[in-house]
Amino acid sequence: MGKKVTEITEELVMPILEEMQLELVDVEFAKEGKNWYLRVFVDKEGGVDIEECGKVSEQLSEKLDEEEPIADPYYLEVSSPGVERPLKKEEDFKRNQGKNVYVKLYQAIDGEKEFEGVLQSFENDIVTIEVKEKTRKKKVEIPFDSIAKARLAVTFN
Repeated sequence: MGKKVTEITEELVMPILEEMQLELVDVEFAKEGKNWYLRVFVDKEGGVDIEECGKVSEQLSEKLDEEEPIADPYYLEVSSPGVERPLKKEEDFKRNQGKNVYVKLYQAIDGEKEFEGVLQSFENDIVTIEVKEKTRKKKVEIPFDSIAKARLAVTFN
């Protein structure tokens, strides 16, 4: 059920976002406690404001009411992904080179399933991250399809 709802939501929201020159970051449909939440994360260069999120929410809500892809009552939330924005598409990795990232894998590489470091490159479906190991830096090459989850990571110096 969840996959179908997210796919329908993506199809409905894309024309709205294109018109507003916003980017779709992610759509999730999840049950928390007894309530269902449909969350749509949008962004643009420089970030989105609350008015933009409100406009997307209004227009998407109308389209969802017409299509009715969700039988149960739910809450619609449209927001910015925040500073620890998820990295899902190839373009996300290419655009964020030089930034600090956190990556979680399906299977371990060198005995590790989680890495945090500076995103060096994305080439030939390989994500390269420079990580610190005590006093040394090393580069880790991660096949794109082995990434379970990735996001920007905030660091405090």
